Amino acid sequence: MDTHHLTRMANQIGSFFEAMPDHQEALAGISQHIKRFWEPRMRRELQQYLQQGDGAELSGIVLEALQADDDWKV
Repeated sequence: MDTHHLTRMANQIGSFFEAMPDHQEALAGISQHIKRFWEPRMRRELQQYLQQGDGAELSGIVLEALQADDDWKV
C-alpha cells in the first residue's frame, strides 16, 4: 500500500478524534482505531514509515498518538 495513502488515512482519523474535548482520550482513540481496524500489513507499513523518518506527512495529533502508545514505539 502507498505510504502517502496510509498517512492521509491516518490524518483523517486524527481529524475526527481531534474534535474530542479530552485530548488524552483523542490520542488513545486514534491509536486504538488504527490497531483495531487496519490490517497488520498497513500497520507495519506505517511503523516502517515512522522508523525511516520524522513522520512529516502525519498531522501533529496522529504523530503524538502513535508516539504515546508503547505498541508504536520505535
